[in-house]
Amino acid sequence: MNVHSCMFGKSFDVNFLSTWVGHHRNVITFKYLAACKASDKRHRIKDRGLSGVYNHTLAKILAQYASAAYLEETTELFSWTCSRCNGLTMGFEIVELIIDVEHCLQAYVGFANNLNSFVIAFRGTQGNSIQNWVADLYYKRLDLHYPDMPGAMVHRGFYSSYHNTTMQPAVLNAIKRAKKVYGNVSIIVTGHSLGGALASFCAMDLKIRGEAKNIQAITFGLPRIGNAKFASYYGRLIPQTIRVANGHDIVPHLPPHYRFLPRKAYHHFPREIWIHSVHNGCLVHTKEEVCDGSGEDPRCSRSVMGYSIADHLTYYGQEMAYYDSGKCYIVVDPHFAQFANQDSRGNLVLSRRLPSSPIHP
Repeated sequence: MNVHSCMFGKSFDVNFLSTWVGHHRNVITFKYLAACKASDKRHRIKDRGLSGVYNHTLAKILAQYASAAYLEETTELFSWTCSRCNGLTMGFEIVELIIDVEHCLQAYVGFANNLNSFVIAFRGTQGNSIQNWVADLYYKRLDLHYPDMPGAMVHRGFYSSYHNTTMQPAVLNAIKRAKKVYGNVSIIVTGHSLGGALASFCAMDLKIRGEAKNIQAITFGLPRIGNAKFASYYGRLIPQTIRVANGHDIVPHLPPHYRFLPRKAYHHFPREIWIHSVHNGCLVHTKEEVCDGSGEDPRCSRSVMGYSIADHLTYYGQEMAYYDSGKCYIVVDPHFAQFANQDSRGNLVLSRRLPSSPIHP
């Protein structure tokens, strides 16, 4: 007679196992507990009757695009040959790479054949400054009324990072150019952390300007960026929005949400997907929970303490950081100078000539 053990992962003779346990009871107990911690990691999705709202595969693809946005390999990004430019993002066609040295921001725009969509990805906060940035989030105040949206307030720094930098004009230019070649296809905007904030403002901007026939926003580890009124406007304008929060990631809990100050308090917009581990005996599985439409579902990430920077730096197995020297700089292969446009402040936009001009020298 054989039994299956989650400890050993294969079959053993019962008589032998009983004898072995008698001599090594303490050892097997220790090994059993250790094995339970590292066992089954299957993904299970709980959607509370909201099937169709969340697409796991699409989220994984966008996580890879968000991860690639962190890289400083300028020429490799522009030619899409970088260390994170493969697998689920194979065949992506860059239209524009935007590097704002003045504000240490980076984004790219391109066409994803397998999604038949434009993808716009924004870089988040660099790895070596994440702790200082997280600490600063505790004290960010709502200090800007969003234009033409009565009662909607946002944080000026998040808003300005997209609207008052190289980002906005470069993205708009890239989308207008790309539509002439690829058509008026759907747009998916993504980013992690601060990059998610820029992605959110970008999605609203494109929608308000009428630049998008169909637009989605999928972000990872997004902080709160506005109040409840802003969240309400955002939800109506960009209903195809997914905010993924991982485990005890600290950033989605910031800036703090105070229920007793509804007009001035920060408030997430929907829809959150909370990825978290569930322990059941010796089994541990990952649950991807589709949360309600409030933006602040108390049964999702708000049900736990947000204390982990480690949970913030990895989503769907993708590393969401890049540890550099702490300076923003540009290194471009001389062969790519023909594609570059650099302003007096050092900000650079690499634009591919369309249609279908070769990028490799």
